[in-house]
Amino acid sequence: MSMNLEDFDGKTRPYMLKEVEQDVSNGKLYMSPRLSAVGRRDYEGLLREAIEKHDIDWLANELRKQGRLNTTEERRKRSGGTSTVKVRIDAPDMLAEGEINRFYARGLCLRAIKDGKPEVQVYRAKEVSKPRTASIALIDTKLAVAALLEDLRESIGVDTALGLPPGPNSGISVKLV
Repeated sequence: MSMNLEDFDGKTRPYMLKEVEQDVSNGKLYMSPRLSAVGRRDYEGLLREAIEKHDIDWLANELRKQGRLNTTEERRKRSGGTSTVKVRIDAPDMLAEGEINRFYARGLCLRAIKDGKPEVQVYRAKEVSKPRTASIALIDTKLAVAALLEDLRESIGVDTALGLPPGPNSGISVKLV
């Protein structure tokens, strides 16, 4: 089940694309280490097309095709050293969901600023089997759009200072108030 991004519509998509363009221009577009050479080559175009015309599920399905993801990855052992493990079967979903949600939140902040709305509201966009305490605590809180936008722009592919989104598979997003 994919995320229900409430304001992922014709008004928000252009702002999302603007944010993708900014990351590309600044050399900051997140490239997951799980992407193969083919995936790295195709990713920017697929991300743009997903935002422009499709959704999270479409992007995840495209990432599954043509060897766009590595089949194995190195994982650090607690005892030191590394081991080679299979890439998680849901890796395409996690990447698509995480990045579309991040660009959605950034685009929504731009839209809110343009509409004179100072805040967005955190909500559960996807049901998860074991919600994190941090995620539960964020639901229904309101965040200043300027601070959230700056935080998301600076925190490429990593956790943000404001804690949104709170890690992969959190099911948390934002919506207009």
